[in-house]
Amino acid sequence: MMLKVPYLNPKTIERDAIALLAEYARARDIVLVPPIPIEDIVEKHLKLGIDFDDTHSLFGVPRVGDKPDILGAMFFKEGRIVIDESLDPEEHPRIEGRYRFTLAHEGGGHWRLHRSYFESDSGEVDRFEGVSPKSFICRSSDVRVPVEWQADFYASCLLMPRDLVFAAWNEMFPDQMPRVFPQSQPVDHPFVEVPVVKFNIAGLKYADTAESAFENFAVPLARRFIVSPIAMRIRLEKLGLLLRRVPA
Repeated sequence: MMLKVPYLNPKTIERDAIALLAEYARARDIVLVPPIPIEDIVEKHLKLGIDFDDTHSLFGVPRVGDKPDILGAMFFKEGRIVIDESLDPEEHPRIEGRYRFTLAHEGGGHWRLHRSYFESDSGEVDRFEGVSPKSFICRSSDVRVPVEWQADFYASCLLMPRDLVFAAWNEMFPDQMPRVFPQSQPVDHPFVEVPVVKFNIAGLKYADTAESAFENFAVPLARRFIVSPIAMRIRLEKLGLLLRRVPA
């Protein structure tokens, strides 16, 4: 049984993420700069435990392929997050950005946005059998489900706050202009076009898609905020800094 949550305006979600960052900064008497200290926010400020485990074995769900489908789980009543061991940043430092996003998704998104729905119910709902053993399980295959989209968007706002992203963008690009994917038809516009890789080898033609070109372009900012290039690309598009087409 899937947890159904009411519609939340993205601005409402972003306001709560900004409020959490402000609470943390006041409590620590610091000025936040990237990367956002998500582990400290989750453990020290929100008082949530963080554990690593084989999530598929933990919940008795067969693993299909090499990558886990269950990335994390929130145990609301225990105030504890379990993250799949494949995302352990000490063992797999190259995917630290994915670990940080999962942590922000669970400890930011679900804990801040959805905890009340579990506290008001005698049982806690999961993705498999309706009433679960006090846990809410997050699966990568459910990314488009409203409850998961809300937690994902919260995580992006928490790890890549609007003001810090714009400040970093303006520092990298003094022209402060958005970047646009090259248009199929020539058109006059005031934006700067993103470099696109194209080649033709032995009749094999290749050209970057908007996603691949934008993700390559987003790598320096992704490293600065310690998030994946995919997460940074999506955030930059949401903020209007990367454009797929020239606005009418």
